[in-house]
Amino acid sequence: MRVLVLGSGGREHALARALHRDPSVTALHCAPGNPGTAEIAANHAIDMLNPTAVVELAQRLSVDLVVVGPEAPLVAGVADALREAGLSCFGPDKAAARIEGSKAFAKEIMEAAGVPTARARVCETSGQVEAALAEFGAPYVVKDDGLAAGKGVVVTDDLGEAMEHAAACGRVVIEEYLDGPEVSLFALCDGQDAVPLVPAQDFKRAYDGDAGPNTGGMGAYTPLPWAPPGLVDEVMDTVVRPTVNELRRRETPYVGVLYAGLALTSRGVRVIEFNARFGDPETQVVLDRLATPLAGLLQACALGGLPADQKLAWHPGAAVTVVVAAENYPASPAKGDVITGLDEANAVPDAYVLQAGTALNADGQLVSAGGRVLTVVGGGDDLDAARATAYEAVSKIQLRGSHHRSDIARGI
Repeated sequence: MRVLVLGSGGREHALARALHRDPSVTALHCAPGNPGTAEIAANHAIDMLNPTAVVELAQRLSVDLVVVGPEAPLVAGVADALREAGLSCFGPDKAAARIEGSKAFAKEIMEAAGVPTARARVCETSGQVEAALAEFGAPYVVKDDGLAAGKGVVVTDDLGEAMEHAAACGRVVIEEYLDGPEVSLFALCDGQDAVPLVPAQDFKRAYDGDAGPNTGGMGAYTPLPWAPPGLVDEVMDTVVRPTVNELRRRETPYVGVLYAGLALTSRGVRVIEFNARFGDPETQVVLDRLATPLAGLLQACALGGLPADQKLAWHPGAAVTVVVAAENYPASPAKGDVITGLDEANAVPDAYVLQAGTALNADGQLVSAGGRVLTVVGGGDDLDAARATAYEAVSKIQLRGSHHRSDIARGI
């Protein structure tokens, strides 16, 4: 199978790594990719938001499957263009990708499907915002209605901060606050049904102890030993399948991965948000544990042939990933700083480094080129062992001004 992965981040490096290890994959391409994916695949410079350019590249490479990593190409209609050209694509069409592209649309789908979620109001004026914030009270939850790369949400006890964020966004969704721990669950969907992957938990705040601003994610781990038994089956029955069924009823079948961001509240499971793609950095730990070859699963979804009784195999043990972020991330990350120590980090047993915001400078040196620069994955027999491995590998890396959380999966 010849596969093309669209994207350039740590998620796409994780996808490429899993596909590279799949014996059925005979040719692997990434567009645009990063210096890390270039070690295991052929990179191609491309504007991945240009559907015509993506189709032309896929045709030129004679690929059997295109895997769309980020949300922006999906919302831009890249999957639609690929399918119209007769190419297989893992990723939802533009209409179905609105499940992430519009928080208001996601709420509409959940209401129609009877999916448990937070009460919410869609607001377009300051008066509407003020009324909704007063209705739900603190902590205030304000979400940008559009795409915001995982950083369009503010949760605060400060009414002024909530109003300011809403004003900066324009159209927003104001929600009641959901208590309880958060869980990320990915489900592979073929338009008719879905198969779950193992749940994971990520850490959104920039600093230890969940301090600082929201980020795209500073680390993640799996499994979740504290999760209630039967959680995955419950989420599939009450969240994922009703959502897939509602989208199919609207003649917008969902093909790709449906990411359910969940809160395990005192009143039961509630959906915080849906995403139309694999989460980053949860993908790094989930795919680390997946033993079933990935390419066949994604192709079965793309072709509409995912077996209803599909059982996935998983490696035993645990995985922890830690994000190494650039100086001043998430505000205005420093770029162009040289990164060293990757060989030493990759030499740590059961650890490896996935690249995200990286590039090569004019001298061929690896440098920072984004906010979340690297994701370092550690495996082990249990979470303590996996955590120790990940942090040992992190300690080998040098990047001026970088920062990482030291409490990922601590005390779980």
